[in-house]
Amino acid sequence: MSISQTGSVAAPPDAPTGKPLWRSLLRARETGLIIIIAALFITMSLASPYFLTVANVRAMAMAFAVESIVVVGMTILLISGGIDLSVGSITALAMVLAGWLFLSGVDPWTASALAVLVCMGIGAAMGLCVTRIGLHHFIVSLAVMVIARGLCLLMTGGRPLGLYTLPPEFKFIGQGSIGQIPVVIAIFAVVVVVFDFLLRRTVMFRKVFYTGSNPKAAAYSGIRTDRVIFATTTLCATLAAIAGIISMARFGSAQPTFGIGMELNVIAAAVIGGASLSGGSGTILGAILGAILLSVVSSSLALLNVSVYWQDIIRGSILLAAVVFDHYLVKKRS
Repeated sequence: MSISQTGSVAAPPDAPTGKPLWRSLLRARETGLIIIIAALFITMSLASPYFLTVANVRAMAMAFAVESIVVVGMTILLISGGIDLSVGSITALAMVLAGWLFLSGVDPWTASALAVLVCMGIGAAMGLCVTRIGLHHFIVSLAVMVIARGLCLLMTGGRPLGLYTLPPEFKFIGQGSIGQIPVVIAIFAVVVVVFDFLLRRTVMFRKVFYTGSNPKAAAYSGIRTDRVIFATTTLCATLAAIAGIISMARFGSAQPTFGIGMELNVIAAAVIGGASLSGGSGTILGAILGAILLSVVSSSLALLNVSVYWQDIIRGSILLAAVVFDHYLVKKRS
């Protein structure tokens, strides 16, 4: 069940509705995204002989897999009614802090764990600012975005940290493969499966939907909405930090400018996949399909030699279209 904007109780996304399964599938947002992605694959395979090569498909998968770990956290936060503009900076901060500790003599595993804990603490601090002080997620995360990026530049002097002596077993999480499957893809798949299951099947995560749909009604029903918002804000920052550690292992460096603009891609993927900026709706599967769509679009534009300036305009237009569509759906429901 989920609580609607009026305080009434509605069926959750995976509840039976009495309609034929084929009709529900046709109307599902995920189905539309799959059709669009398939159409793009077919079109680009005809437009460029390099699109469906193993190298390009692997590059697309590796690029969207790490970012999609952040998309999972952002989707859950959006469902609860929050938003986080600092995920790109938090990703970079985890990378820089772990790299700085490693160069200071700390082993990479301990350095990475400490970096993730620090970023988790930042997420918890943002959650407290929202739930205890009463600030809006937008303002808090905007301030943290600037602060975290400033810390990255301060710790590195604005230059990438070369981590050439990282041990092979640590680099394995970013560069290795299990059979033919890159470890990055395997980690991404585990994160998606675990949180999709939790969001669909556990009472604890169902409270995220109730909180985002109608916080007052959720509170009256006995849900500690402040705890839900605190937990989802902390989780989003934690997953962003994990993505930063994986990226450090993948590239063998810590880049203070890493993740600039990531927050827009992540929010766009979640909204395209059905997560509402008003809270209360969204799915992990839809968000991941949104991330795949954006990855395919970016790869297609690059292969077609579209100017990088036009690429930004096109991505921004896709985000605007998704937000407008989401606004239309919210108005229609109300």
